[in-house]
Amino acid sequence: MEANSNTIISLQHVCKQFDGTVVVDDFNLDVKQGEFITILGPSGCGKTTTLRMIAGFELPSSGKILLNGEDISLLPPYKRPVNTVFQHYALFPHLDVYDNVAFGLKLKKIPYQVTDKNGNVVTKYKKLTAREIDAKVSRALQIVDLDEMESRDVSTLSGGQQQRVAIARAIVNEPQVLLLDEPLSALDHKMRKDMQIELKDMHKKLGITFIYVTHDQEEALTMSDRIIIMKDGIIQQIGTPEDIYNEPVNAFVADFIGESNIYNGTMAGKMKVRFLGAVWDCIDDFPSNEKVDIVIRPEDVILGEKGKGKVNGIITSRIFQGVHYEFIVNIGKFEVACRDTKDHPLGGEVSLDVEKENIQIMHKEYGENEYDAVITSNGEILIGEDAFPCDLTKLVPGSVLDEKGYVYDPKNKKKYDFSNAEVEATIPLDKITISDDLSSGHAQGSIVSLVWKGDHYQYLIRTDDEEDFIVDSDYSWNEGDLVAVDALPEDIGLRLKKDLDGYVAE
Repeated sequence: MEANSNTIISLQHVCKQFDGTVVVDDFNLDVKQGEFITILGPSGCGKTTTLRMIAGFELPSSGKILLNGEDISLLPPYKRPVNTVFQHYALFPHLDVYDNVAFGLKLKKIPYQVTDKNGNVVTKYKKLTAREIDAKVSRALQIVDLDEMESRDVSTLSGGQQQRVAIARAIVNEPQVLLLDEPLSALDHKMRKDMQIELKDMHKKLGITFIYVTHDQEEALTMSDRIIIMKDGIIQQIGTPEDIYNEPVNAFVADFIGESNIYNGTMAGKMKVRFLGAVWDCIDDFPSNEKVDIVIRPEDVILGEKGKGKVNGIITSRIFQGVHYEFIVNIGKFEVACRDTKDHPLGGEVSLDVEKENIQIMHKEYGENEYDAVITSNGEILIGEDAFPCDLTKLVPGSVLDEKGYVYDPKNKKKYDFSNAEVEATIPLDKITISDDLSSGHAQGSIVSLVWKGDHYQYLIRTDDEEDFIVDSDYSWNEGDLVAVDALPEDIGLRLKKDLDGYVAE
């Protein structure tokens, strides 16, 4: 990857391992001079490790980090023209604001060149004068709006003010790049929003490159020129806030940036997709019968009178948010988050519609079948209209099933009743069995498509209630065959959709 002349930092195939575990994998990024870049992702995704490698606090296991075209991968932190603002500001409690900001300057030595008596040019170092330090500190405090607080004890400052002192201490050294590791996480909501605006203003005033790490999507959308979404050490998408919000590349990005309705869907023909029990027009063309992820933003759902839209549902939640109402509409076992400026009564029946341009369809990344399911009173799992035996103790690690069918956690001495609990169920593709003995399985369906994968077949089996099972099998079947479908309880993964404490039995 060749960085252009406008690139200040370039990460090229950077990887980091800890004790054999890969935490950053093949990270590639060019950062332009003066950009505000945000690395966004959940805890443990590798974003802070990436920042620490740029700062020099961690060394890459492989790959290169270039600054202005020079490889700095192995340089120690103090030799890099970057400064870091940490999550916990690391201020010196015994120093006032001025001395906190001036601390690094007092230690700093500036190179200068002289000619010795032999005519050789020699590099020497000198410390900054008190007047030079004062000028730099005053300018830094002015930028962060603390120029009248020089003599204040840092312990008397608010969280927002302490954060500004930390930023002033970082920018006073005039770094080419400022690294910020979740610097707003300790602030309350209102102060966070205020500081987001102030940080963006500081970025404009300074004109230097900001690389910002956060797990907060609002911060990323508010401040960034570009956002890097990470998951499990791998970049998922790079783009402007608008691009990532409007055109996510996969369901993970869509779910992480903004609220989204995400459903399993199946292509039902040319630019037609089946989900929520109906066939919808769309603008994306995928092969017929391909399993896909469907993403719909709540603001794109159109609520109307019963029978006027594509599907009907019942409002089960209604929250007034000032400029609009937020609703949850149940369509069978599915929930749809919606927004509308008009009010609709709780428990009322409405229709839902979505313009085809607002139905985002993306390739499904799966190694297993995924289902929105419900646990029955018999302790089975209901996938569509078909009940499968399952292992409920998977919902509580270390638990056992007692004689009354409750899940008991001996560590916390709690019993759980999971009757009617909504769960996400997963079954690996190679753990589903199919048979022509229709009495041998817990569901029946027809093979609607088959693909030879080189060493096995992959079948798509659809039940009468339009649940799909994707099955990897060594055996040959024909399209249109009616087969029984089954899976062992130990092969069915379960994850609660709601908090575990809501199922504690009395």
